[in-house]
Amino acid sequence: MTLVQMTKFVCAFPVFLPLLAHAAALPASDAFAKPHQRVDIGGRHINLFCAGTGSTTVIFDGPAGDAGWAWFKVQPEVARHTRACTYDRAGFGFSDPAPRPNTSENAAEDLHKALSVAGIKPPYLLVGNSLGGSNVQVYTYRYPGEVKGLVLVEPQSEDETTRSNKASQGNINKFYAMVKEHDQQCLAAANKGMKPGSDAADSCIGDPAQYFGPVLGKQVKATMLTKSYWRTRVDEANAYDTSDNQLRALRKPFGDLPLVVLTRGVSPYMDPSKPQSADNKALEDENEKIHKELAALSSKGKQRVVPGASHGIQGDKPDAVTQAVVEVLAQIK
Repeated sequence: MTLVQMTKFVCAFPVFLPLLAHAAALPASDAFAKPHQRVDIGGRHINLFCAGTGSTTVIFDGPAGDAGWAWFKVQPEVARHTRACTYDRAGFGFSDPAPRPNTSENAAEDLHKALSVAGIKPPYLLVGNSLGGSNVQVYTYRYPGEVKGLVLVEPQSEDETTRSNKASQGNINKFYAMVKEHDQQCLAAANKGMKPGSDAADSCIGDPAQYFGPVLGKQVKATMLTKSYWRTRVDEANAYDTSDNQLRALRKPFGDLPLVVLTRGVSPYMDPSKPQSADNKALEDENEKIHKELAALSSKGKQRVVPGASHGIQGDKPDAVTQAVVEVLAQIK
């Protein structure tokens, strides 16, 4: 992937959510456009949204810079099988901002407090995408007696950035630097007052309604116009290394924990109109290798590639995520 291609990628997906690209929104998205259970965890509130009933509760954590609404295509389907809860990390969605960044340790601590205060008791099956995948692994290590299953959707792992950067001949670090610079510019614009329809809003937000539908899309846009959102997002991104170090310090086998790791079948870093480059193939091969290693940490671990899905598998192929959750649920029961 050349720098020119990376620039086009950042501009085409300013929110850095590859899942924005596909499929019409479902009516279920409207339910995510309002707060549900805002739990006081000590002077600030974490928003939880639960549906369904069952002995095991499925908890979803979303990708970097995103709220629980990232799972609007998956949660309603999982709720047909058991209780399914999304939550908003501090400063995203309908959760209050925190005076600290959303490192994996901090996110796990916030979630643990919120579930306790809300009376949502274990056992839990945790599902996480991207940074959320790192967060739920940290939660599993911190509170092992509570977690009975894991579904990791294109999860962040402690050495992923280093290994991916090496495989891509340094392009991943260049890309992440461009994304961080872009987000800093968006934070500066938000601090000045980002107006709907402005060049800054078009560059930093785009039109979320194209993916989320008109009702939820309006709420997502309103949230992303605020300086609080961009401050939280920038701080979270600046703490990626800290989150990686936190997971690294905890890393050990998962024993016989039921585990499914889902891997993208479509690279978010290549131009689909051109043949795959050697660097891109090396990057994608390394990504799959990392996921196979994660699955091997459990004697019941499985890894599979989801054809047609990019990094946001829950948006591109939500049925694949639901299937994985149901598969792990069956092992818990």
